[in-house]
Amino acid sequence: MMKNNFKLALFAAILLALGMVACHSSKKTVQQKDYLNEPDTERNQRMEWWREARFGLFIHWGLYAVPAGEWGAKNTYGEWIRTTAEIPLKTYDGFVDKFNPTQFSAKDWVKMAKDAGMKYIVITSKHHDGFAIYDSKISDFDVMATPFKRDILKELADECQKEGIKLCFYHSIMDWHHPDYLPRRNWEKDRPAEGANFDRYVDYMKGQLKELSTNYGEAPHVMWFDGEWESTWNSDRGKDLYNYVRSLKPNIIINNRVGAHRDGMAGFTAPGQFAGDFGTPEQEIPATGLPGVDWESCMTMNDNWGYNRADKNFKSTKELLHNLADIASKGGNFLLNVGPTAEGLFPTESIQRLKEMGEWMSKNGESIHGTTASPLGSYDWGRVTMKTKGGNTLLYLHVFEAPRDQRIVLNGLASMPTSATYLAAPMAKSPVIKKVDDAVLLELPREMPDKHNSVIVLQFNGKPRIYLAPEIHSPRDVFTKNLEVTLSGATADTEIRYTLDGSTPKMENSKAYKVPISLTKTTTVSARLFSNGQPISGATQKTLTQLEPKGSSSPGAVAPGLQYFYFEGDWTKLPNFDKMMAVKKGTVANFDRSAKNALGERYGFEFRGFIKVPEASIYTFSTASDDGSSLTIDQELVVDNDGLHGTKKVSGNIALQAGYHEIVVRYFNQTGGEDLKVTWASESLAEQPIPDAVFFHVPRK
Repeated sequence: MMKNNFKLALFAAILLALGMVACHSSKKTVQQKDYLNEPDTERNQRMEWWREARFGLFIHWGLYAVPAGEWGAKNTYGEWIRTTAEIPLKTYDGFVDKFNPTQFSAKDWVKMAKDAGMKYIVITSKHHDGFAIYDSKISDFDVMATPFKRDILKELADECQKEGIKLCFYHSIMDWHHPDYLPRRNWEKDRPAEGANFDRYVDYMKGQLKELSTNYGEAPHVMWFDGEWESTWNSDRGKDLYNYVRSLKPNIIINNRVGAHRDGMAGFTAPGQFAGDFGTPEQEIPATGLPGVDWESCMTMNDNWGYNRADKNFKSTKELLHNLADIASKGGNFLLNVGPTAEGLFPTESIQRLKEMGEWMSKNGESIHGTTASPLGSYDWGRVTMKTKGGNTLLYLHVFEAPRDQRIVLNGLASMPTSATYLAAPMAKSPVIKKVDDAVLLELPREMPDKHNSVIVLQFNGKPRIYLAPEIHSPRDVFTKNLEVTLSGATADTEIRYTLDGSTPKMENSKAYKVPISLTKTTTVSARLFSNGQPISGATQKTLTQLEPKGSSSPGAVAPGLQYFYFEGDWTKLPNFDKMMAVKKGTVANFDRSAKNALGERYGFEFRGFIKVPEASIYTFSTASDDGSSLTIDQELVVDNDGLHGTKKVSGNIALQAGYHEIVVRYFNQTGGEDLKVTWASESLAEQPIPDAVFFHVPRK
């Protein structure tokens, strides 16, 4: 009987295998639906809950919680510890036997998120180390291989469903564990890439994504990709993966990191490139809102995403609440991270901040959830969010710090509010409302209801009439000989009037704007909107500065190219290379770093020489680097792009006469990505890489 059962089982297994082969081969002939050209009505319906939510919890949890940021003599590691500490694969795999979070409670985690006013949770189903925190049937490198042997995502999905929280999954495209993922880490000499097949890895990743998309009920509501920046990934693969995941769950939302061409930590995809459903600024908040673009700022509470026992540099509750209001006022979502311990507990500091944010949200959540970007911009005293409710409009004034004169001036607000109340204290004495010229003025009491953020609700019948101040446009804020300035913002029944002496435009001291303004000296332009001879907006102001170009130098006999000096070391910011002994030195045509070590990590370069500029002009120099870089012209720091970070672009301006100018570019890379791109532009030259032909050096004797 046992033999017969064995034969039946073997036969079934063969049939199943044949079926899988047939299915696999047929995959190539089945036309997958293209979700990339989705109608706006369908997209808006799909995005509606996410736009309403505004506030979510990010959770980074995996094997990296076991060492808790410590390896060797250092305790500064986080979720990247496998590669930043160069831990061999077999050693790292040993953490599997130590991962036993017996104090994990899905109920406690979900309750803390809900009580904090969060509407969704994004958790790492798999981070870059390749370890899955769920029961994966196609991988043994998962939670079922640990002593814990419980499907964490299943427990969270059940609890989130019960509490009305949207559960979402973060899934890394990069995988340091899978034998078919490429490229290998530069330091992994014991893992040759021979025989690896990246297409086979993508099939494996899709297999895990199918598990995640079909085994957890309504979850995931968002698939949050990451690790897309290595050379093996591109836009075509991203589009294919986007369509694949949406074919499994058509209403799912997918971030832009499913594709390529993301602009470093700024989190937005380059114009014209595939960008998923929303942008992902990391550890930063865009300076201005981006109308028509969905985005979400993800941010740590301290300095690490994964748990680090020694990291006590937690942001204050006040800072976190200000970040939340700032992001919502610009039309974005705030995804705030917690890194749980290996035992399954949130750090005490994280619990405290979630509790305190929840106390504020319980009274003021209405000013965050379901709001849209401020129609009035930002203010020194705080931020503004907006909501339409029952045909009326509500403006929420988030007062971080009341002005010294206890007066808030809202320029350009032509409609008078019907009421003004404190959201958290509706019975408190209301601010006094007055109409003054083009503005609504609020007189505040000496004592505000909340020490972190007092929210004042202004209610309007219908849609308030708002006249925004004109915008002042110029190619740049500095110039050499002349500069053309344009103004915009007028409508059929309004006009723009301006002054060139910094004074506020009034009928008696201003000119009507009709043609572009030509400047030949440093000027402060002020502009304001008028109707029927009366100001109806606040004034906007911009100073355009004329600079005297720096004189060129005469270096004498020069040769093409730059001198380079190569250094090795483990730095977190640019060191003083002048006080160090170079490992190598020589000349290169441009910013060539081929002299670096084989690992491509923990090294630095200094490039020195002269740049020959073709004409007197304002030159804009930029470095896009991972990690830090700087650019100096004639001993003046023009670009400061220092520090540990992903690919980040920083620009600076300098006025130069035609001829030779000393240039120094410094760069270092610790681990991971190692980008360095240097570009220039001028008043007559579009931005482009600096050509080899303009670099020179004085040959050493």
